[in-house]
This record gives sequence, C-alpha cells and structure tokens, in this order.
Amino acid sequence: MVARPEDRAGGGQVAGAVVALCLLTAMNFVNYLDRYILPAVQEQIKRQFHLSDNQIGSLTLWFFVAYVLSSPVTGWLGDRFPRKPMIVLAALIIAAMNFLTAGVHDYLALNLRHAALGIGEAGFGIFAPAMLADYFADDQRNAVLTVFNVAIPVGAALGYLSGGMVAASHGWRWAFVVSAVPGVVIALLILLFLREPERVRGAKQKAKVDRISVMSLARNKAYLSSIMGYAAVTFSLGGISWWMPSFLNRMDGRSIEAAGTIMGVITVVCGLGGTVVGGVLAHWWSKKTAKALYLVPALSAILALPPGVVCFFGPRSLTLPALGVAVFLVFLGTGPVNAATLNAVPAHLRATAMAGQLFALHVFGDAFSPKVIGIVSDYTNLRLGMGITLVTFVLAATIFLVGARFAPPLTHSLEGPEDLTV
Repeated sequence: MVARPEDRAGGGQVAGAVVALCLLTAMNFVNYLDRYILPAVQEQIKRQFHLSDNQIGSLTLWFFVAYVLSSPVTGWLGDRFPRKPMIVLAALIIAAMNFLTAGVHDYLALNLRHAALGIGEAGFGIFAPAMLADYFADDQRNAVLTVFNVAIPVGAALGYLSGGMVAASHGWRWAFVVSAVPGVVIALLILLFLREPERVRGAKQKAKVDRISVMSLARNKAYLSSIMGYAAVTFSLGGISWWMPSFLNRMDGRSIEAAGTIMGVITVVCGLGGTVVGGVLAHWWSKKTAKALYLVPALSAILALPPGVVCFFGPRSLTLPALGVAVFLVFLGTGPVNAATLNAVPAHLRATAMAGQLFALHVFGDAFSPKVIGIVSDYTNLRLGMGITLVTFVLAATIFLVGARFAPPLTHSLEGPEDLTV
C-alpha cells in the first residue's frame, strides 16, 4: 500500500509518517549497534589472530570499500523502485552477516564478512532517509532526522556495552550472535507495518531521473558543502569511535569490559544529548536563517577540538571528562547536516543524493581513518595516531562555514514540525 500526499495526518505530512519514523529509527539503532560490536571486541580478535593495528584498521577499510561500491547501485534502485522491500532485504543482510561472524576462523574470512556487512548497511543508509524525506515537509526534516539519528549514539553505545560485556563472559563470537537477533525482528515489523510513501510531495511534477539531473548534483554548491563537511567530521569520528576502546585499554589501563562500558555510557549520554540539543538549536535558528543547518555543524566541529586535544594528550585524570565533552559537541551537527543534504536537492534525486553523501563520507571520511591511525600507531603509539583526527575537525568547520553562503531557503509546512501525528 502506498501512502499518498492527499492522505494527510496534519502538519503537512503523509499518513503513517510517525510509524515509519519509529520503525526506521529502530532499524538505524540496530544498524549502529551491529557496527560497533567489532571495535568493542577487537583487542580479543587481535590477540587470537595475531594481528597488527594496521590489519585491524583494514577491517574498516574493506567494509567501506564494499559500502561505497554498492552505493551507486542502491542509489539508482532507490530512485526507481519501491524502497520498502529493499529496506527489509538490507536489514536481513545486516543480521545474517553478524550471525555468520561467529563462524570465522581466520583474518581473511573476518575481512570478507565485514565487507559484506557494508553492502547491507549501504542499502539501508540510502533508502531510509530518502523515504523519510518523502513523508515530511522541508522544515520538519531537521526534527525528523534528529530523531532518526538519535539511534546513532544509542546504537553505538549498546554495541560497545554489549560487545564488551558478552566478550568478557562468553568470548567475542557470541557478541556477534546476540547482535543479529534484533535486526530480524525489526525487518519483520517493517514488512508488516511500513507504508511506501509517494515520492513527490504536493503538486510537484514527477521529474525524470536521468544522467543530466544526476550530474547536476556535482554543481550544487549547497549539496557539495554539506557532504564534504560531513565527510571531514566522519574522518575524525570514524577513527575515534573505532580506536577509542583500544585507547582506553592501552593508554588508560582499562580492561576490555571496562573500556566498552565507558564508551557505551559516554556515547549514549553525551552523544544522545548532543544530537537532541543540536536538533533543537538548529530548529530554533532555522526560523531566523536557513544557514543554521550549516552553522550548527560548523560550531560542532570547531568546539570539539579543544576537548579532543585534552583527551588524547592531557593528563589521565581528564581523559574521560574531555572525551564526554568532545562526544557531546561532535554530535550537535548530526541531524542538521542530514537535513541540509536533503533540502539541497530536488525530491526525485533524494536517494541518489544520499548515495553521493555516503560515497563522500566513506571515501573521504572513515574508510581510511582507522587504517591511517593503525599505521601511525604501529610506528609510534596510539596517542599520536588519534591526534590525526583533530586536523579534520578544523577542515570540517571551514567547509560548513563556506557552505552556509549557498544554503537554500526552507519551504514551511502548514503547521509546525512539532506536530508529528500519525
């Protein structure tokens, strides 16, 4: 069943919009839970398979190689075919790859499995935000995508927590088995209850998705600023999130279980707080200027720099407080930057635009940062390796500030974005 624009529930949104937001946010939560199981248990894997930090970092590299290579295909599919069945398939692929990890017995098999996980995550990461953009009006998307992205710190936190705890008591393989179950359950709920929205809202004409319209994204300065600024942030965040449990284990003297617990608590409390505060700030600021969707991520990146320096190079007594402040500040821009990306492009190019964003985030962002940090760590130490991530915070802030000049105006719904009724 297709949810059409005339099936209104209030606030300019399509009927079934809140059900879709809940289901897709739940799956995004599972998506990030699964992704952060591996960083929580990688010290055990490193010892079992006798790996270097370079090899551990390569696991993320090949994950994102598969992620990026599949993104153009999933973007093409998402702009032409119903997304609901593809979201269900992506969720089942994610669950299956995590379950199969329990059976790997060498580094090559682990690498292949982790790369295959990237295919499922690329599909979901493209289809879900594009579908939500078809459910809600322009000025609602910051609030909606803030809710959707709340799943990132919460899912990552539970990945750290469950991974560290299960690995400490039952071994790292069981951590992946446990993480596979929620994805199957939510995939079935999506299959049963999610409605496919019509792609073009209101009275807009359906536009043809052709090579010329796709290539127009390469000349869209608002879009390019959004995705490249986000890529610079992702370079830093990807490297920090991957290596921080190991940093706490080696440099701060924490056990694997304690490091996972600490990362979980800090990520869920500070990351969730930052996501919500950033969304509220951008919503308030957007009433005054459309540039807010770029200015909030710029502030987020530059303000995270000082606590990052203290965390990596300051006294041990300040490591955890500085980490908490840095995580809070980094997550301020999560919801606004995704809203900026979707608002910068025509409705019929949303899935393609999200595919382009994911390509940029990982080719220029977190595909290489864990490996680069691992190489520096092998030759020096992990403290200096983590210090690399501070440079790209400055780069991100610069790109967002430039991009604010090209921010498109926001089209407002009849009622406020707070009215998210079913």
